This record gives sequence, C-alpha cells and structure tokens, in this order.
Amino acid sequence: MTATVRVLLVGRGRMGQLVESLAPQHGVEVVGAITRSNAGDPASWPPGDVAVDFSAGDAVPANARALASKGLSLVIGTTGWQQEADALRRDMERMQIGVIAAPNFAIGVNIFLAIAQRSAQLLGQSGFAGWIHEAHHAAKKDAPSGTALALQRVVEASGLSVDVCSTRAGYIPGTHTVGFDSAAETITLTHTARDRTAFARGALEAAKWIKGRAGWFTMNDLLGL
Repeated sequence: MTATVRVLLVGRGRMGQLVESLAPQHGVEVVGAITRSNAGDPASWPPGDVAVDFSAGDAVPANARALASKGLSLVIGTTGWQQEADALRRDMERMQIGVIAAPNFAIGVNIFLAIAQRSAQLLGQSGFAGWIHEAHHAAKKDAPSGTALALQRVVEASGLSVDVCSTRAGYIPGTHTVGFDSAAETITLTHTARDRTAFARGALEAAKWIKGRAGWFTMNDLLGL
C-alpha cells in the first residue's frame, strides 16, 4: 500500500510504538517522533502532514501550538489538558489548522458513545436512572478514565445525572459499562477493549481523515455520527 500521509509521532511510548508498527497497513508513513530528547528543539522535528499525540497532558498545548506553526494537522489522543481546550481551539482555528481530538480513538468505543447517548435519551424519558462503571489494569494512572468522562458527558447531555465508579486492579482490560435501572428492569451496555490496537488503528484513520482539513473535529465527524 502506498503511503499517503506523513505522520510525526508526539511521544514514543507504548501507544506511539503501536501506531508506528501498524502505520504501513493504513497507508501512513511515520517520519519521526518528538521525545524528551528533542521536544525543546522544534527546528529538528522532521516535516510531516499530521502529528499524532499520545504524550502527556501537560505537554499538549505547547506542542500543539509549535506543531501548528509548522503547518501540521493534529490528532490528539492524550487526556489531561482539557482545561485549556477552549484557548487551544481558538488558537488552532486562528491558524487554520485541522485538529481531531478524542479521549479514545477506537471506532467501537465512539459508536458505543453514540449508542449510550441515544439510550439515555430514550430511557430517561421512561423513568430510568443511569450509572457508569469503568475498570482498568492497576498501572492506569487516571481515574475515572477519559472514556468514562466522555460517557458521563453524553448521558448527562440527555438529561440524566449519573455517578461514575472506577476500579484499578491486576491486568483488567479496559472495560466501560453504562447501566440504566428502573423499579422492574435493568439494562446494561458494555464495551471491552482486549488490546490497544483498536486505539492505534482509529488514530491512524483519524490522521488520514484530518489531512487537508481545517477546524476542530471529533470522532463523530469522522464517523458521520
């Protein structure tokens, strides 16, 4: 498959390495990476079309602005920077840079979010109460997960107030459950990620989609949801 998109990785941790290993299958060429050794030297960053960021939340705003100044579109999969999202979005729109940001790039997760939102709209009207539980391996640092918070946002946008509960133990794969409960019935919807490849593949598809676009987008835009 001919490579059509040149990607610069921001961070070369487990997710960055996985994106790099899967890139040829998606017609993407990884041209290099921004790591601790060269983060302070933008002049040394190789040219590319799109930057894919799986780094650290506190580094996202500065890196995004530096990358945008070089004309790269952005795929941001890092969480923990959302308190600066409004200011960053204004800057990216002023610079006419394309950004697609998501707490989770897995295609199935984003369809799951849409299903949860529609379920909340229907069941909230029928007197159901909602709840969310997420579980991950013990090494995951943030709790609740970014995906759980995204689920909370879409459910509460439908008028239901929901609590979020987190579990961190052992080697549990990423599991998110949305429940709806009434006096006589319970409905649960669950998504389980068996490995990280779904996240990496979604990010690569996002990199292909965002190339040549200007504006701030989410996975809903990519999927037409």
